[in-house]
Amino acid sequence: MGILQIAVVIVILVLLVKPLGTYLYNVFRNEANGTDKWFSFIEKPIFALIGLKDPKGMTWKTYGFSFIATNIVLVAISYLILRIQKFLPMNPNGIDNMEETLSFNTVISFMTNTNLQHYSGETGLSYFSQMAVIMMMMFTSAATGLCVAIAFVRAITSKGTTIGNFFEDFVKAHTRVFLPFAFVITLALVALQVPQTLQPTITVTGLGGQEQQIAIGPVASLESIKHLGTNGGGFFGVNSAHPFENPRPLTNVIEILSMWSLAAALPYTYGLFAKNRKQGWVIFSAMMILFLLFLSLVYVSESNGNPVMNRLGIDASQGSMEGKEVRFGIAQSALFTTVTTAATTGSVNNMHDTLTPLGGITPLALMMLNCVFGGKGVGLVNMLMYAILAVFLAGLMVGRTPEFLGRKIEAREMKLIAIAILAHPFIILAPTALALVTEVGKAAITNPTFHGISQVLYEYVSSAANNGSGFEGLGDNTPFWNISTGLVMLFGRYISMIALLAAAGSMLRKQWVPETIGTFRTDNGLFVGILVGTVLIIGALTFLPAIVLGPIAEHLTIR
Repeated sequence: MGILQIAVVIVILVLLVKPLGTYLYNVFRNEANGTDKWFSFIEKPIFALIGLKDPKGMTWKTYGFSFIATNIVLVAISYLILRIQKFLPMNPNGIDNMEETLSFNTVISFMTNTNLQHYSGETGLSYFSQMAVIMMMMFTSAATGLCVAIAFVRAITSKGTTIGNFFEDFVKAHTRVFLPFAFVITLALVALQVPQTLQPTITVTGLGGQEQQIAIGPVASLESIKHLGTNGGGFFGVNSAHPFENPRPLTNVIEILSMWSLAAALPYTYGLFAKNRKQGWVIFSAMMILFLLFLSLVYVSESNGNPVMNRLGIDASQGSMEGKEVRFGIAQSALFTTVTTAATTGSVNNMHDTLTPLGGITPLALMMLNCVFGGKGVGLVNMLMYAILAVFLAGLMVGRTPEFLGRKIEAREMKLIAIAILAHPFIILAPTALALVTEVGKAAITNPTFHGISQVLYEYVSSAANNGSGFEGLGDNTPFWNISTGLVMLFGRYISMIALLAAAGSMLRKQWVPETIGTFRTDNGLFVGILVGTVLIIGALTFLPAIVLGPIAEHLTIR
C-alpha cells in the first residue's frame, strides 16, 4: 500500500512535467505567446513604474549585480521590520521585537530561499512580519533563483549576446508563475480546512476543563508559497507536521506536488530552449534515478523499524513511527522527507532527528549533492554544471576537446565550475569542524554521541544547500549559531550563483561549433549513466567521510 501511494504521486508528477515545462518556456522565451494576453495588462504598469518600458538584454555581470542589489534592498527593509515589529500594526498577540542576531539569521535565511528557522513562527513573529517579511521574501527569493536559472539556460543554449533582463524576468516570475499558482493552491488548502485569518489566538476548553490558547493566522497563504517557492519556513514551529498546516493525506500530496512540480518541469523547459527535448529528458532522468535511489533508502530503513526497538520485542509492523504523524504513516513521511530535501524546500511533516541512522542519510545526501531537482532553478543549474563537468571528463578520456551544446568547454569554464563545486563542501565541513571543537558550538549539542555529529552536520548542510530543514536537537538560537549559519547561507546561495553565471557568460561569448559525427552526444541513455556516475563520485569523494562519522557510525553502534 505504501509503495502504491508513492507510485501514484510520482506518476502525477511525471504527467505534470511537460505542460508545466512548456508554460515556463512560454513565460521566459521573450517572444509573443498566449500568456501575454492574460498578464501583460498587469505587467505594463509595473514596467512603467520601474522605468522598464523597453527591456534591454544584460551581460552576466549586469544581471548578477541586478539580482544582488535587489536582494540587498529587500534584506535591509526586512531586518528593520523585524527589529521594530512590536510597534507595527497587525500584532494582536503583542509579540516583541526580534533579537539582533536572530533577526540577521532570519532575513538572510528567507532571502536566500533557505528558511532555516531558529524561532517558532507563532510566538516569534507578528502577523505583519509573517506577511511583509516572511511571505514577501518567499516570493522574491524563489523568483530570484528561477530568474538566474533561466538566464543560465539562455546563455548555454542561445546564439545571442545577452542573457535577458533581470527585472523583466523578476516581474514575470511573480505575475505569471508564483502569484497565480499560489492563489490557486491557497484556495485548495482553505477548502481542505487550513486556516486563513487575521484573528488573534483562539481560546478553547480542553478535555480536562482547562482553557488553552491556540495560535492561528494566515496559514494557507503562507503554506502555498512556502511549498511552491521551495521555501519551507513553517507558520508553526513544527512546520507541516502541524494539523493546521497539513491536516490530512490529501493536503500532504498537494504540498509534495507544489514543491516538486516546478523544479521537475525546469529540465523540460531547458530542453525547449535547447531546441532538443531529449536534452531535457536526460537531465530529468538523471535527477529521477538519484531521487529513487535515496527514496528507496529512507523508505526501506523506516519500514524495517529501529534495530534497538526491534531487539526489545516492540511491534515494528508499522515501521519506525517515532517522530511521524499517524495520519501520514511511513510512505508519505518518507516521500515528503525525500522531496523536501531533494527540492531544497526544508518543509517537514516528520521529525528528521528521529529517522533511523540509515534513513537520515537520505536528507543529508540529497542536500549535499544539491542537484536532484533542487530549489527553484538552483537544482537545474547545478545539474547542468555536473553535465558540463561530465562532458569535460569524458572528453579527456577519449582525447577530444569537450563540447556542450555546440560550445567548447575550456579552462575558464572549468575553473569557475571548480569554484562552485569546491565551495559547497568547504562552507559545510569547515564550520562543522569549528562547531565540534569550540565550546560555544558544543554547548548547543544535546546528544554527545555520533547522533550529535549528525545534528551539527545537518545544520550546516541545510544552510549551505539553502534547504532550511533541521535535524533539531540543537539549542541553535545563540549568537554563534545565528551568525555562523547566516554566513553559510549567504555563501551557499551567492558564490555558486555568481560563479555559474560567469561560466554561462563565458560560454555565451564562444563561437558556435557545428555538430559532427565525432561530437560527444549528451542526449542519450549513455550520458544519463555518465551524469549520474559523475554526481555520485564527486559527492562521495567530498562528503562520505563526514557521513561515516555521523549516521553510518551510529547505525553500526545500534545494530
